[in-house]
Amino acid sequence: MAKDVVLTPEQYLAALPEASRIRISAVRDLVARSLPAGYREAVASGMLTWSIPLSYYPETYNRQPLACVALAARKQYCTLHLMPLYQNPEREQRLRAAYEAAGRKLDLGKACIRFREPGDLHPEAIAAVLADLTPDTFIAEHEAARAR
Repeated sequence: MAKDVVLTPEQYLAALPEASRIRISAVRDLVARSLPAGYREAVASGMLTWSIPLSYYPETYNRQPLACVALAARKQYCTLHLMPLYQNPEREQRLRAAYEAAGRKLDLGKACIRFREPGDLHPEAIAAVLADLTPDTFIAEHEAARAR
């Protein structure tokens, strides 16, 4: 899918093959339920994103909305990018511990969870990472990480 073709989340989903649309829609619902108010869903860089609007936080390093979460369908798997993990090692450790305690495998890069099916994810652990992440909290963690 060309990155500049899709303009809205609905168009992004409609452009996916049915199996991918079902997988992405399930995780999209999890993110939407888990994130506190204040984030705006959009499509950026060929992915669904949840970002802090420039009207609320205009001083970003790239003059783009500050992205918190991104979700994408790839050919062989899907990706869930959780920037709070990259910015806050304590959040990452809590996620890893929750997966381990549940006996689940976590395929995690720096902030990207790769999965083939929504069942590969640990929804409670992901919801816990996002639940207390108000825009102000995310901005504070972002600024602290950039200062390091």
